[in-house]
Amino acid sequence: MRKRIHALIGFAILLPGFGMGGCAEPESAQDEQLTIEPRPMLSASRDAQITLFGELPDRGEIPFYSRGATSLLRHTFTEEGADFDPNVDPTGERMVFASTRHTIRPDLYVKNVDGTAVTQLTADPSSDVQPAFSPDGRRVAFASDRAGNWDIWVVGVDGTQPTQITRGPEDEVHPSWSPDGKQVVFCSLPPGSGQWEVWIADATAAATKSFIGYGVFPEWCPTHSVIAFQRARQRGSRWFSIWTVELVQGEPRHPTEIASSSEHALINPSWSPDGQKLTYCTVRTAPASDPDFATAVEIADVWIVNADGRSRTRLTDGHSSNYGPVWSNQGRIFFTSTRGGHENIWSLVPGQNPARDVGTEEGVISQGSELEARTPPGAS
Repeated sequence: MRKRIHALIGFAILLPGFGMGGCAEPESAQDEQLTIEPRPMLSASRDAQITLFGELPDRGEIPFYSRGATSLLRHTFTEEGADFDPNVDPTGERMVFASTRHTIRPDLYVKNVDGTAVTQLTADPSSDVQPAFSPDGRRVAFASDRAGNWDIWVVGVDGTQPTQITRGPEDEVHPSWSPDGKQVVFCSLPPGSGQWEVWIADATAAATKSFIGYGVFPEWCPTHSVIAFQRARQRGSRWFSIWTVELVQGEPRHPTEIASSSEHALINPSWSPDGQKLTYCTVRTAPASDPDFATAVEIADVWIVNADGRSRTRLTDGHSSNYGPVWSNQGRIFFTSTRGGHENIWSLVPGQNPARDVGTEEGVISQGSELEARTPPGAS
């Protein structure tokens, strides 16, 4: 049976049995359907008071937050609803994101990364999520259910000329642009299928589509004809891992598993500007017995890895949910975080955090921060 897609607070991936009830292994790949639910809000968490990066600012403080030598910046400060799904334009100066700050269903907003004014890009009674700037910065592709089910749309960065790219009974989400801006890659769930597929379409109305393979949340490399995506495993307890596939004359070739974990779901891959690295997040369930959390919650951390699968490094501290990472052309990684008790958009620069980086594949690097030395989850 086809699962509903909720986009009220952001796209957190919960497999059957992977939510509040614990991490159960799916019986088969056909049962692994993408369900998007509101994230549980943190309750009585130490994250609300202290993190690896120090105490968090009040809303009344300057919105562009930097503390000492850390590269961590906070870009949005909503206390009602949530800001999520960030994406940054080619200049690195503007970001587009989805938000429920004004309505129950999310709309899209544009904001300077170092500013306070927010411009509303879409205002529709349905849900608009997962925006992505085109390579020239003039258009934004996004997913919307305004036509009755989830489809891919494109709109001008000034909010004009909304164009429906995909049509039909399938749910289609998470667009990503080709380097030349002529095509988009996205994932699609056919009715009754129970298995997500990756497709490519021309970025025009009534676009023709071509099938690439099975997977979720594809991201087109900005420098090469390579697409990263997450794919469910049919064996073992490694629910999702990160893969790439090369396009040779439009045909998929050389599928390669880049990163996997026996303890976590690996989701939301995004390319570095030079196409040499990927960022992604790992998801685990923190049990109710965890002293850092009053109830069982989904914890997500941001990682980076070389495109050849080497040098995996964890960038966030494991005391909150940090998900949906995306690289900007300025080298910053933007992501949604629950640190501070609300979902807002933050960013950091890999390698410029107080403890250099929180964890690596070989072990934790810690230099007197609040983070205790421990083997990082997801390292294998």
